Amino acid sequence: MGKKICLMRLSAIGDVCHAVAMVTRIQTHWPDAEITWVIGKIEYQLVKLIPNVRFIIFDKSQGKAAVDALKSAVKGETFDALLMMQVALRANLASRVIKAKQRIGFDWQRSKELHWLFANKRINPTKHAHVLEGFMDFADALGVPVSQEITWNIPVADEDLAWAEQHASRLGNFVVISPAASKAERNWLPERYASIADHIHQMGTNVIICGGPGELDRKTADAIKACVSFEIEDFTGKTSLHQLLSLLKQAQLVIAPDTGPAHMATTVGTPVIGLYAHSNPRRTGPYHSLSSVVSVYDECIQEQKGKPWHELPWGIRAKGANLMENISVEMVQHEVASLLAQLP
Repeated sequence: MGKKICLMRLSAIGDVCHAVAMVTRIQTHWPDAEITWVIGKIEYQLVKLIPNVRFIIFDKSQGKAAVDALKSAVKGETFDALLMMQVALRANLASRVIKAKQRIGFDWQRSKELHWLFANKRINPTKHAHVLEGFMDFADALGVPVSQEITWNIPVADEDLAWAEQHASRLGNFVVISPAASKAERNWLPERYASIADHIHQMGTNVIICGGPGELDRKTADAIKACVSFEIEDFTGKTSLHQLLSLLKQAQLVIAPDTGPAHMATTVGTPVIGLYAHSNPRRTGPYHSLSSVVSVYDECIQEQKGKPWHELPWGIRAKGANLMENISVEMVQHEVASLLAQLP
């Protein structure tokens, strides 16, 4: 009989992608482990086909009703370990209804919002760790052997793969621009995205825009379309998460700010040019494309705090509505040329 493990990571899409890598590691080395994942409603749509994982959807918009539903779902169960992989107070409070012999939380440095009160064991501290590596520390705390490489297992339905392949055969080689982060200040300027799109199009490679169904995604895509010199194809708000993942897999390259599709692309092996100003890409960047990140974070945080990033608390954000303006078109063009030259 394998261990009974419950993990709590509700959101967001990028962090769920990081958590999948840890789940894949557990399943690789402990195939008999019984894994229960408490997850957000939207995020579930990305990972719902992962085999041998029982998902409990926690719809935080339902407030106390969501906690009651979680309590009912785990009634009478005791887990060998609860992995408390979200420091938000809402998640910590909800975790109280889950019975577990070990309640493993973050180390003191990464512990916020009274997170430490709800855990009886902590992961080892790691200086300057990427979020994904921080999640892997939970597998370490369980005693799961270390994998030689980071891998992801996010299955999608055959029809979603076929849908993406059909578009890929029609488009030929294409680059995806996923321009909208969750907050407008983290977005690059639409006219600069358009300049990059024009540049790539002139090189003979197609460009498409993608994004979620939200208002910011729609407005950002429309602003880019108004500036480009060709008719760019727009998938914004028109795909499921599995269709989007399949489309990202077919792309030559993805250009995106600090947003979920950048990490989704990483899970399927597509190179990413991440655009960063507010957060340190060493911590939150696309994991396998950190060398291709275009970042002005170091300069912004130095200017605001008077110290270099490595002398400041890990994860500290730069603040300001216009920081992304410090990323020039030429900086991104340089990375585009470099990455496209490396592709077969």
